[in-house]
Amino acid sequence: MGTGGFFEVIRRNEDPISCLFVNQSHPFPPPVPPGVIRQATPHDAAIIEGLYRDLVTDPGIHVLPAQLAAMAASPNSFLLVVEVDGAVCATALLNLCADAMYRAQPFGVIENVVVDPQMRGWGLGRLLIGHIERLAAEHHCTKLMLLSNHSRQEAHAFFQRCGFSSDTKHAFVKYRRQFAVP
Repeated sequence: MGTGGFFEVIRRNEDPISCLFVNQSHPFPPPVPPGVIRQATPHDAAIIEGLYRDLVTDPGIHVLPAQLAAMAASPNSFLLVVEVDGAVCATALLNLCADAMYRAQPFGVIENVVVDPQMRGWGLGRLLIGHIERLAAEHHCTKLMLLSNHSRQEAHAFFQRCGFSSDTKHAFVKYRRQFAVP
């Protein structure tokens, strides 16, 4: 078996015409229509919360419709969702951060990249990352950064396939409960 990028190519009898294109996560998946990317709205709160719960097991997760409205009104926050057949099945957040190092060029921070487990392997995450890269370019970002839980090896491989590198930076995180303030 050879790897053909997004799909694995399985050749039968070495006949180049007789081959199957198999999604590596789903042996014989149904065809998926193209995803539509849009800014999240307050109506997406429950589905985004569900996607976040697929990402982490934190009982404190609570996505507020009012917060989604505030983020949609911000020129620096892009909470994106991907719809397939009218159903939200993926999300990612891009925040543009002001910076003084390169004149007025911001940098971007990507957070909470989540694809519904049943839809993984279809290119929806890559679709989101590509859209985020276009937004970052339109806003003249100097770079994009993201964090990923150390145990999410499949996510790390995905981010590397999308061109992200962990070779040049080392990330540190300090959560609110660890702040040195009362």
